[in-house]
Amino acid sequence: MSPLVTTPSDPAELRQAFGCFPSGVTALCALDSGAPVGMAASTFTPVSLEPPLVSVCVQDTSSTWPRLRKQCRLGLSVLAEGQDLICRSLAGRDGNRFSDVDWEAIEDGSVYVHGAGLWLDCSVRSEFPGGDHTIVVLEIHGLKAEPDREPLVFHGSRFRRLAV
Repeated sequence: MSPLVTTPSDPAELRQAFGCFPSGVTALCALDSGAPVGMAASTFTPVSLEPPLVSVCVQDTSSTWPRLRKQCRLGLSVLAEGQDLICRSLAGRDGNRFSDVDWEAIEDGSVYVHGAGLWLDCSVRSEFPGGDHTIVVLEIHGLKAEPDREPLVFHGSRFRRLAV
């Protein structure tokens, strides 16, 4: 192994390095004043089985997170292979993020993306500062899993498929 280089000060270089790690992609969504609001998050991690907890990391500059965090319940959808356009729509900064997204809301106000591989009914348990992000721990209240659906994988700044 060649020697390690000093951590780059250029965020683009660090983003490229982080891109060496493949991740799944989630949609975190809820109703706000009767309309769906949501965002894509690729920093999803299972945290604990007892109590059931997961985490996501949200950019501090997000204008969507302040709207989501005040909701009683949030729907977290783990996106499936082929849902890359949905991910791009939910990650967009302009326009109606849900215009081309097939979704549904349940009674508690959480919103779910149709065709995802996993749906989690969550509430915010805690938040922690993490550099230019906020680490959000979510408590799971209910779930529905479709384990045969292949996940949407993000690696090297693009969407990829798992090998068969």
